[in-house]
Amino acid sequence: TNRNIHLFSIGLFLDFSLFPIAHETSLSLYPNRLSTWKAYYEALNRTLSLISSSTPTAKYPTERGSEVDSRKIIAGGSGRDHLTAVRLKHIVFASKELANESLLLLRSAQTSFDDLAIQISSCIETRDKGGEIGWVSVYEQGSENEHLDLVLPQDARMQVLGSTTKPGDVVMATSERGYHLVQIADVMVDVRKMATTKARKKRKDTDEKKDSEELKGILGGALIAEQENVEFKKDLIYKIETMGCQMNIADSERMEGQLQSLGIRPFDELRDQGRKVDLVVLNTCSIRDHAEQKVYSYIGPYAKRKREGEDVTIVVAGCVAQQEGEALLRRAPEVDLVMGPQYANRLGDLLEDVSNGNQVVATEASHIMEDSTKPRRSSSVAAWVNVIYGCNERCTYCIVPTTRGVEQSRPVESIVQEVTELVSQGYKEVTLLGQNIDAYGRDMIPKRKFSDLLRTVGAIPGLKRLRFVTSHPRYMSLGVIDAVAETPTACLNFHIPPQSGSNEILEAMGRGHTREKFLQIVQRIRDRLPDAAITADIIVGFPGETNEQFEETLKLMEEVKFDSVNTAAYSPRPNTPAALWDNQVDDEVKQERLQRINRLNLQHAAERRARMLGRVEEILVEERNVKVPTQVMGRTTHGYIVYFDGDIDELRGKLVNVRIDVCQTYYLAGTMVGVVEEGDES
Repeated sequence: TNRNIHLFSIGLFLDFSLFPIAHETSLSLYPNRLSTWKAYYEALNRTLSLISSSTPTAKYPTERGSEVDSRKIIAGGSGRDHLTAVRLKHIVFASKELANESLLLLRSAQTSFDDLAIQISSCIETRDKGGEIGWVSVYEQGSENEHLDLVLPQDARMQVLGSTTKPGDVVMATSERGYHLVQIADVMVDVRKMATTKARKKRKDTDEKKDSEELKGILGGALIAEQENVEFKKDLIYKIETMGCQMNIADSERMEGQLQSLGIRPFDELRDQGRKVDLVVLNTCSIRDHAEQKVYSYIGPYAKRKREGEDVTIVVAGCVAQQEGEALLRRAPEVDLVMGPQYANRLGDLLEDVSNGNQVVATEASHIMEDSTKPRRSSSVAAWVNVIYGCNERCTYCIVPTTRGVEQSRPVESIVQEVTELVSQGYKEVTLLGQNIDAYGRDMIPKRKFSDLLRTVGAIPGLKRLRFVTSHPRYMSLGVIDAVAETPTACLNFHIPPQSGSNEILEAMGRGHTREKFLQIVQRIRDRLPDAAITADIIVGFPGETNEQFEETLKLMEEVKFDSVNTAAYSPRPNTPAALWDNQVDDEVKQERLQRINRLNLQHAAERRARMLGRVEEILVEERNVKVPTQVMGRTTHGYIVYFDGDIDELRGKLVNVRIDVCQTYYLAGTMVGVVEEGDES
C-alpha cells in the first residue's frame, strides 16, 4: 500500500546509528541522539497522520524539477490513448519566410489566426471560414481523413499530429500545397474510456418486477431522452454545493450547463419545498485543513438516503475528488461519480456510465476540451472566463498542482469567442481566471503573453469591465500593469498574493520571488495607477516561521496597505513537502498571529475605503441588497461593494454614478446621482 511504501522510505531515511539509544546503557554514550530521535519520531507521526490508505499518490508530477509539459504528461498516460480527434485550422503560404513572419504576428497578438487566414491564406477552401478545417481523426489508418487530402494532405497532418495535440498550439507543416501554419483549436477525448468504472452491486431488496430502465435509475431516463432528442417527462432536480475559489465557481457553472442540457433543473427553495433532490454535486476544495472530512460529512445525508433505497445520484467533483480518487469510493461506497476539475465540462458523458449502474472515477490527466454546452451563469451581469488551467509552480505548502494539474492555456480565439458571446447576451463584466494567470501562454507553441491577451479581450466591442485573478509575483510582468493602464475596460484591481513578508519564509515556501520583487510590483502599480486597489493572500505560521519573520509580514502590510487580505493559518496538506517538516508551528501561536494580522487587515481595509468618502464613483449594478430589498448592490472599478437605493429591475446591468456617503470596513453606501449614458463610460 502507499502507507507501507512511505513507511519504508522513512525507514531508509533514518540514520541507523540512532538505534543504540533503544538500550538504557547506551544513552550515556549517545547524549545528543535522544533529541534527534524524538524529532524523527515526531516527523514520523505527522507523516502517518497525513499519509494513509485514503490519500493516494498524486496523479500529476508534483516534485520540484519534475515534468510540467502537458504534452509529454498526457502522451505518456491514457490521455493520448483515448484522444479521438482534433479540430484544426490552417493558413497556407507559398513561402517559408512569409509563414515565419506570420507566426511572429500571431505570437505578438497583432492579429488573430482567423483574421490572418481570411487576409492572406492561399487555401480557397478554408480562407473565408478563418482557416477552419474541422475535426480530424487522430487515426490515419483507413479512409476517415481522406476527404481532407486536398485541403491538408496526409503528410502534413502526420507532421502536425506527430508534434502536438495541445489546444492553442500553432505549428508549421509542409506539403505539395506549400507551407501550412496549423492551429490545434480543440480536442475530442473519449472521457468514458479514460475513467475507471465499477459495476455497482444491486440491492438485495430490489423489486425484481421493476423493468431494466428503472433499475438504471431515473437519471438514465434523462440521458436516453437527450440522446434520442426527445422530451424527458420526469421532473428531475439537482443541487450543486460549491466550496473554495473562483475556479470552482466557474467549474460549477459549467457542470450546471451540462445538467440542464439533460433536462435536469436546479433545486428551487420555494417551488421544491419538502422535495428531495435527485442528483447532488459537491464541488470540493482541498486548500484548507479537514477538507476531506467536510466532504464525507456533507454527503452523509445523501448516502443515508441511498442506503435506505432511494434513487439519488451522488457526484463528488473538484480538488478533493482528484486528490482522493478511488479511495473516496472505498470510504463512501454510496458515491456514484468521482471526477477531477479537468472533467467539469464532461459531466454528462460520465453520468452516462453512472446511469448504466456503474460507479465511475475520472481523475486521469487530460487535455482540456472546450465546453460542449454553455455554462449556467450565476449572474446575468458579470461572468467568469477560464483562460488557463492548472499550475506549474511547486510551492511547498500548496496542493493545487496535484489536484488541478499542469498549466494548459486556452487558445486566444476560444477566449475571445466566449467573451464576445457573453457581451452579445448582455454581460457587462468579465473576470479572466487562472491559478497563475500571468503564466498564460508560456505553455503554448509559440509562447504568448498575458498582457497581450488583456489588451485583446479588453478591446472587444460592448465589454464594459475586465478583471483578472490570480497574479503570481514571480511572473507578473510590468507589462501587465501597463496593459491595465492602457486598456479602458480594465478595472483598477490587482490580486497579488505575497504569502509572506519574510525572504527566508518565501524561500522555504518555494515562491520564487523576494519581498523586494513584490514591493517593486506594488510601486509600479502606485506609479502608473495611484488609485488602484491591491488585494492579497497571506499565510501565517508556516513551518519554521519565527516571531521576527512574522513581524516582517506585518511590516510588509504596513508598507503596502492592502485593500483586503485573505488570511489563513498554515495547515499541512497531503502530497506537499512542508507537511512533513519537523519545524511545525504550534496551533496556539498560529492563532495568535492570525488574530494580529486580521486586526491589521481590518484597519487597512477601513483606511483604504475611507478615501472614497464624498467621491462620485461609477458603479456597475449587479444584484439586489438581500438585507435591504429597496437597495441595490454594485461594485466600483476597485472591486469595492457599494449599496444604494434603487430598483434592481430597472438598474441591473447598468453603469451608474453614485456619491459615496458612508465608508465601512468592507462596503460603501451612497446616493445615485445619474446613469452613465452609453458611450460615456470613463
